[in-house]
Amino acid sequence: MRADRMKLPVILATIVGAGLALISWSQAWFELELAAGVANDAPIEVAGSIASPALAALALAGLALAAALAIAGPGIRVVLGVLEVVLGGCLIAAAWISVADPVASVSPAVTDATGVSGAEPTAALVATVTATAWPALALVGGALLVLAGVAVLVTGTRWPAGSRRYGATRLVDDEGSAPIAGERATSDRAIDDWDELSRGDDPTDDPTGDDGPAGPNR
Repeated sequence: MRADRMKLPVILATIVGAGLALISWSQAWFELELAAGVANDAPIEVAGSIASPALAALALAGLALAAALAIAGPGIRVVLGVLEVVLGGCLIAAAWISVADPVASVSPAVTDATGVSGAEPTAALVATVTATAWPALALVGGALLVLAGVAVLVTGTRWPAGSRRYGATRLVDDEGSAPIAGERATSDRAIDDWDELSRGDDPTDDPTGDDGPAGPNR
């Protein structure tokens, strides 16, 4: 695919990656079972919001970055590409830390269920922790952001420029020509005349006091 046609696919990849991370954050990441006799025997679902609370902020930042890419100029796109690579790496790290140490990730849920706090005491109460597929989707979302950021760095300076439809315009008079230099707009003169009438002054009076050429003597 040509570099100048990469804008839409890259922005869509950014949205999909951030959306996957955000959806994953709201789902159950782990199924926790406590040791026998500690609490009820029912498994406890631990959501991504508990296992990896930073994921939501990172995902929302990814969505905001996608909006910025849609309107940014070539120079800003390079900066945004770097930010996207870093953001995707942070998403991967946040999800991987939870997957790599699930017992520590479910510690807040153990505290809520038993009232016991502290890393080691809560770890001693955990019998089994089973991961779901949602952390893997969060990792996929982070990887998409990294790939999209690399694509921005490689092709972003050659994307087509934004539309100038709403750019600055120059006002012209009714005839379609630009106003003469030093000449005030008709609407401005009308406003000044109205202000003078409001003060009781006649805007048609000659400020020099000259009433024009004298008429014939009667």
